Amino acid sequence: MFRKVLIANRGEIAVRIIRALREAGIVSVSVYSDADRASLAVRMADEAARLGPAPSSESYLSIDKLLDAARLHGADAIHPGYGFLSENAEFAQACGDAGIVFIGPPAKAIRSMGSKTAARSMAIAAGAPVVPGTEQPLTRPEDGRDVARRLGYPVLIKAAAGGGGKGMRRVDREEDLEGSIRDAASEALRAFRNDEVYLEKLVLDPRHIEIQVLGDHHGHMIHLGERECSIQRRHQKVIEECPSPIMTADLRERMGEAALKVARAAGYANAGTVEFLVDRDRNFYFLEMNTRLQVEHPVTELVTGLDLVDWQLRIAAGEPLTIRQEDVRWTGSAIECRIYAEDPENQFLPFPGKITRLREPAGPGIRLDSGVYEGWTVPLEYDPLLAKLAVWAPSRQHAIERMKRALGEYAVGGIRTNTRFFLEILADEGFRAGEFSTAFLEQFFQKRQVTRSPAPQDEAVAALIASMNGSATSKQEGTRSNWARLGREDMLR
Repeated sequence: MFRKVLIANRGEIAVRIIRALREAGIVSVSVYSDADRASLAVRMADEAARLGPAPSSESYLSIDKLLDAARLHGADAIHPGYGFLSENAEFAQACGDAGIVFIGPPAKAIRSMGSKTAARSMAIAAGAPVVPGTEQPLTRPEDGRDVARRLGYPVLIKAAAGGGGKGMRRVDREEDLEGSIRDAASEALRAFRNDEVYLEKLVLDPRHIEIQVLGDHHGHMIHLGERECSIQRRHQKVIEECPSPIMTADLRERMGEAALKVARAAGYANAGTVEFLVDRDRNFYFLEMNTRLQVEHPVTELVTGLDLVDWQLRIAAGEPLTIRQEDVRWTGSAIECRIYAEDPENQFLPFPGKITRLREPAGPGIRLDSGVYEGWTVPLEYDPLLAKLAVWAPSRQHAIERMKRALGEYAVGGIRTNTRFFLEILADEGFRAGEFSTAFLEQFFQKRQVTRSPAPQDEAVAALIASMNGSATSKQEGTRSNWARLGREDMLR
């Protein structure tokens, strides 16, 4: 096992990794930018290394600075967490060239899954079902016309190197196709420095379900079942759970085997996730593979009893998997809510500021992966994820009630969060019945808007209050607008 590991990340995932390292008796090194100098990860780690100014390009995305920090502190390995450089093949290769172990898959596997079109081709060759569409990027807008006609509208244009909804366009009519391809390619170029896009048939009202895989460097690989990720806003996951309400033993076995085929074809090792779309008839189609630890990994850990970060460390150190597929058991139900510093009543704009009060939930079945503390100032420069609140209970309905209790105990002063918004979702009849798709939140917002339409007298009172507090509101809106311009990183897709 390693003696010292550098964590090339920040926030709650850095804290999560620090805890795993401490349990394994491994010294932790937390890196930080100037904006994160007083972060919880820096305060908890055994050692800390400054990377540079706040912008990610000058700190968390600088391969040279991360490797210099690892050398300076004598780290044996680097754990990338998720986001930032976690799926960067160049970074994984640079670690290996420097004699430092990259705690993740081989650079070749990352590279092969980095392109959506290449991953689709690999999945097809491996015998996994994929959504019908093009296997190669579209070189000209007009090239997609024949394919779209053959598939039938609606179709979806997607960035070959992207994620998080960027470079993605739904097309319902042929006259909109060429313009949508150009727009998607332009957005993809800005977001990913790659303008390649491809076309696939749009699966209407699908479930988004992912399969967790775990493989070692000795040829052993297993899957740990599914996570339900259909509750999404703008292609960003909001609530995740395990097991999925639609899962059966047969469907899990078939999806798990398909995921393993894809992972084996990529020469994969370590923890990874194969994502699928599932239609109304429970047909499933390969979507992509995330070659890293997922944000939502706690729900799998709660239901299987396995520590994924600990296994990441063991596999990276060369240990063989000692778990066989038949050893994996799924017990109870787990749900995770992503707690953000954002204002659900103002288009979910990020909400910076100092946390003046913090009361965290506790009790049976509660897990909180947090990266903040009372007195910490949420920085402007990064995604405003504060924590991941996860619960476990013997049944899904019990887990929903437990999550409601936990959210009710969660109190953050000085900033706004989305905790009340989650309580609304948990009260929705469709969610409670497990009857939803990736269109759930769109439909939920429509119902919410109808039920929340203000009466004329309410609007008059709101206008009066706004005029009385004009200066304060103006100042606050200026801060929120800055966050809106910065936008979210697509690291949490």
